[in-house]
Amino acid sequence: MADTAETQQADAKDGRRIARLAQQISAFAKEHGGAEGQVAYIGERGARIVLVGEDGGWGDLVAPSVEIAGKAVEKAGITVHESFDGEFAAKVRTGPYEWTRMAGIQVGGPGKG
Repeated sequence: MADTAETQQADAKDGRRIARLAQQISAFAKEHGGAEGQVAYIGERGARIVLVGEDGGWGDLVAPSVEIAGKAVEKAGITVHESFDGEFAAKVRTGPYEWTRMAGIQVGGPGKG
């Protein structure tokens, strides 16, 4: 019986995580005129959900597993890509902050002083 109770608790906890992630994804999509995403396994930490808005804004979330991430993006109803490349990656718009954070200074990006 203890195993059944533990399984039910784990399922309820996963359900709350999925709902919370889906809510965050939906809020991002609403703020950015829609969104698309990509789920990537990041090892023991779980999975990264990369979000790209229709306006080029982007962000990410971390889920405890690829399965939970997949269920969250499905619940949010966004388009999910297999990889972060091509037309999907080209939608990302970066500014001076991102160039600086991605070592743009060393490669001659904006903000080179």
